[in-house]
Amino acid sequence: MDLVDFFAGPQDPPRLRLVTASVASWEPDGVFDLITSVHGLHYVGDKLGVIARAARRLTDDGLFVANFDTRGVRVEGGAPAGARLTRDLRAAGLTYEPRTRRISCHGRREITLPYSYLGSDDQAGPNYTGQPAVDSHYARRPSS
Repeated sequence: MDLVDFFAGPQDPPRLRLVTASVASWEPDGVFDLITSVHGLHYVGDKLGVIARAARRLTDDGLFVANFDTRGVRVEGGAPAGARLTRDLRAAGLTYEPRTRRISCHGRREITLPYSYLGSDDQAGPNYTGQPAVDSHYARRPSS
């Protein structure tokens, strides 16, 4: 998937579907064996929502892997979500590796995280890649 339809390579690769759409609003008609995002989540507003949607779109033995920096997720007053977010991601069945800034999910699952998306800041400045990124702002819901 690419937002701006900039695919390199063959026009009709076998067993691969190229889609031009927004990852935040695309509603696929099936499930996938593999979903990856290489530095794409840095530019998404509702990062946690996209992660949850990707996990729902996996086959039972599918794999989702993405670059994801928790420092781009902000909570109360603009503070980084930090270790609490990492614990919440892991409790939901996701794997997060802070050293590589990589998140993954093995097998389809319904992800429910205790965060409500408030909006994003496209003026957040560069992230660890040195490229301008988007910070995502959330309110943390009380645990039930």
